[in-house]
Amino acid sequence: MKAVLLHQHGPADVLQVVTNHPVPEPGPGEVRLRVRAAALNYLDIWVRNGWPGIKLSYPHIPGADAAGTVDAVGEGVSDWRPGDRVVVDPTLSCGRCAYCRAGQENRCVHFALLGEHVSGTYAEYITVPARNLLGLPDHVSFEEAAAASLVFVTAWHSLITRGNLRPGETVLIVGAGGGVNTACLQIAKLTGCTVYVVGSTDEKLEQARALGADVVIRRDVEGGWSRAVYQLTAKRGVDVVVDNVGAATFQDSLRAAARGGRILTVGNTSGAQFEIDNRYVFGKHLSILGSTMGPHTDYVTVMQLLFKGRLKAVIGARYPLEEVQQAHRALEAGQHFGKIVLSV
Repeated sequence: MKAVLLHQHGPADVLQVVTNHPVPEPGPGEVRLRVRAAALNYLDIWVRNGWPGIKLSYPHIPGADAAGTVDAVGEGVSDWRPGDRVVVDPTLSCGRCAYCRAGQENRCVHFALLGEHVSGTYAEYITVPARNLLGLPDHVSFEEAAAASLVFVTAWHSLITRGNLRPGETVLIVGAGGGVNTACLQIAKLTGCTVYVVGSTDEKLEQARALGADVVIRRDVEGGWSRAVYQLTAKRGVDVVVDNVGAATFQDSLRAAARGGRILTVGNTSGAQFEIDNRYVFGKHLSILGSTMGPHTDYVTVMQLLFKGRLKAVIGARYPLEEVQQAHRALEAGQHFGKIVLSV
């Protein structure tokens, strides 16, 4: 089968497209999926580059997001049949530990993510646990489903489950074009919130406005964007800040938050380690809330909203699987607003 293989860490050039990789066989409780679309996440860049302590089994197939059709089922699988249209919840869990039994699969003691801890979705065929599948309606394309999967469950769990977002609150999203941020923008508007977005270019900010942003702010605005937020909110600040950038922005996010505000984070594209001024945290009664992915119940909830048209996947570019190197370079360069999708 055709697949993208990683044999070592490095730049986009280390990604190799092959046509003779073995087709996997589904084990008990698993299905084999014929992948029709896979989507990129910044996680794929981190895995490709590597970090201290990461352990991959080579050759490694990157990618967390996939949608396609069931190709074969393993022993004990009765809910799915070949030809069924499905999308994949990328969070893998044991189903047995106390967290899984409590419906918190994203806190599983054996937590794994497709494309990070195990081989992922940049391939014609993959095997996944049957419990990770969700039926895909005919009116939703494979590309839309793959583009939405990881980022929408991540955004929903962070904003709604962890952040307890409420109607009427103000939300600041740091960064206009990323997949999680475009999902957060839509979810915040659906909840009934006023949304501020900080972005790097006028083009991205206009796209954010078209998606529902109430106020857009250039990242390089004179005096700094946190000061601009402070002034635009009558020196109050915002109730919730979504900051997945990390080192470059976190201190400004603390400044932009209102008293009693919440800072939500699911990542750190600009760096993981940084100093904070703790006086903002205790002086303003701030809460810093982190989360990773979401339980399957959150996945089903948010994807059903997508299926009903109340949320939409934002796709910035499409590439064939053979052009995966170009797709990775585009993601690293931040060229697109929304997700990058690979057609398989």
